Amino acid sequence: RTLEIMEKYLICESALVEEGGKGIRFPVLAGGDEATGFVVRFDGQAHAYLNRCAHVPVELDWTPGEFFEGSGLYIMCATHGAIYVPDTGHCTGGPCRGGRLRKSAVTEENGKIYWSADDYIAAPAG
Repeated sequence: RTLEIMEKYLICESALVEEGGKGIRFPVLAGGDEATGFVVRFDGQAHAYLNRCAHVPVELDWTPGEFFEGSGLYIMCATHGAIYVPDTGHCTGGPCRGGRLRKSAVTEENGKIYWSADDYIAAPAG
């Protein structure tokens, strides 16, 4: 049985991602197209997603890194107000209720946050 080793890519220092605070954007390829991913912290855990609303394929943040609505409990799309649960990416309100964000595998080691590529989200060239 071989254990597949997924390549990990550094996003940032763990301390830069505060609970319910600003997220950190990072470049990815989504289905071969240039896109961005983002990482936020919720309930002490880092969660990374493709920065693309489940409703229409637009980026979620109000201004770069601003993903949470005012309470810091939900990720909200700036375009049409879709609301997502930060730890699962499931949409609980707005135009795409029942949809979800595309989650990306993320790990924290030695004070740094890394993401792993999958069959859809890959690292950009270079």
